[in-house]
Amino acid sequence: MTVALSGKELGKRLAERFPGSVAESMPEYLLVNAASLPEVAAFLKNSPDLDFNFLNYMTSVDYYGYFEVVYQLTSTKHNHSVTMKVRCHDRKNPALPSVVGLWQGANFQEREIYDLMGIRFEGHPNLKRLLLWDGFAGHPLRKDYL
Repeated sequence: MTVALSGKELGKRLAERFPGSVAESMPEYLLVNAASLPEVAAFLKNSPDLDFNFLNYMTSVDYYGYFEVVYQLTSTKHNHSVTMKVRCHDRKNPALPSVVGLWQGANFQEREIYDLMGIRFEGHPNLKRLLLWDGFAGHPLRKDYL
């Protein structure tokens, strides 16, 4: 059984290593500032004692005031996991750095989130619609769609 690491404990470690990178840390998750996502994600993947080598999934949530992207990461070597969240506060042009360079499994998931929620992933190698056609107007999973 995979053990869930405490977001609170991991958040303390990340805050020491990358000051200002952690917006909130709770036992269930860790909320990372969008600007710090590339360095924090690389640290989580490449640190030998953490080794989060597998992206289980990413998804997004529309909270009216902001979008939140949720990443579920697992270390197959250490058999532990963590839930990391990142927020986009710009509803007109939401964007986050891509993590495809770290986890290839993010490729289609970032494209799906872009297609259905309109969050752009900067640095994605092929960010285009995945489920809907190119001329489709809008992003149908947004609460303000229609």
